[in-house]
Formats: sequence, C-alpha cells, structure tokens
Amino acid sequence: MSGPQPTAWLQRSPSPTVAGRVFCIPHAGCGGSVFEKWPERRDGVEFLAVELPGRLTRFGERMPSTFEELARALVAGIEPYLDLPFAFFGHCWSALAAYEVAVHLDRAGLPMPGRLFVSSQPGPQEKLTGRMISMSEAELAGELKKTVRAMGHEPHPELVSIYIDVLRADIDVSLRYSVPDPPTLSCPITAIGWTDDTEVRPEEMSGWAACGDTDFVVLPGVHHQFIDAPPDLLAALCAGVRDTG
Repeated sequence: MSGPQPTAWLQRSPSPTVAGRVFCIPHAGCGGSVFEKWPERRDGVEFLAVELPGRLTRFGERMPSTFEELARALVAGIEPYLDLPFAFFGHCWSALAAYEVAVHLDRAGLPMPGRLFVSSQPGPQEKLTGRMISMSEAELAGELKKTVRAMGHEPHPELVSIYIDVLRADIDVSLRYSVPDPPTLSCPITAIGWTDDTEVRPEEMSGWAACGDTDFVVLPGVHHQFIDAPPDLLAALCAGVRDTG
C-alpha cells in the first residue's frame, strides 16, 4: 500500500520515520523559504515549511481571502500527515493563521496539535495594530527587503515588486479577521515573545490566555529572530511535540 502523496502545501514530503512534526507557517508576504536556515529535523522531530498559495512554487494559485478559508484548505492538504505527534508554529501574521487551523481541527474532530506555538502576535481578539497596515508601497518594499536580507540574501527588485502585492493581500486578510470571543482550544498554547522586539512587546501577547491553556515564554532576540533558527526556539518546539508523543 502506498503512503500519502506529496502535497503542494509542503516544500518536501514528510518522513514516515520521525517521532513528530512541526508545521511552520510563513509570515505575511513570505513563502516557505523564510525557514531555509532551519534544519530538516532535530531530536527526531522534523520541521516542515508550509507553502502558501500565491507565492514561490504556487504563484499561479489564489490566496484564500480569509484565515478561516485558508485553514480549511491547509488542513485538507496536510491531513494525511497528522498521523504523528505534531505542532504548529506561526510568527506575527501567521500566528493567527496557525490558530485558525487549530480551531478548524478542533471543530472537525480531527487530530489536534500537541501544542500551538505563536510568536510576536497579540491574541486574535485584540484590535489589529502594526506599522504595515498604513504603509505605502515604498515602505512595504522596505519591509520585504529587510526580511530578505535577514535571510542572508540581496533582494531582487522584480521579486520585491511582485511580493508587495502578496504582502498587501496578506495584510487585507488580517484586516478582515475579527474574533471578539475567540474559541478556546483543547490543545495548549505557547506564546513566544522576544526581548528586543520593537514590533510586538512580550506583554502585548497576554490575550492568548483567552484562547486556551497558555504558557508565556520570552526568548532573546529581535522581531525576526526566528529566521535564524535559534537553538532555544527549536528546543522549545521539539519539547512541545515530544511531550505529547
């Protein structure tokens, strides 16, 4: 009997021999390559970068217009790989996407993550804030260039121009998102703040406590520190998976 077929939602096929999986969702305006510095696995747990529609290998596909629609589509794509202990990691914009994926799994009675990891993002019931909401195209281009340089690359002008539209569409998804009374998840949550994050201070993440049993962790680093795969972050993710195995 053959195993699950490859899915467009993941950059590579999951291994059947690992102890668990962490599905890593890229933040606004980015593709799965934002996790290119991360190892494929650590301590028996593999890290799987999620590839969202409308970017990289999926340029020709329409990005869902709401987090709820995105969650339904993503779950349909990765459901065959929820057969081992797993977790989700989302940073900033994608923390909300990861939360909605967990909400969808809970409501559908499907396997739940051992833990939901959210980084640098206030709770889903909080009023949306942030510099990018009102940024001009030139300012958004500057943000994209910073992310590309943080990944160790020099931004290509044509690609930056293309991804401005991706980033704007992602911002619009978050602007349409409204959850004044967020569902309580049956899985635990770890809310990760960063000591030198000037975008979202760790204390601004307290609202996640309304979404379920939440631990709060502050790690050393700046807003996009996760790009460098800091060992303390990877260790926390692996522990969150192994503890449910």
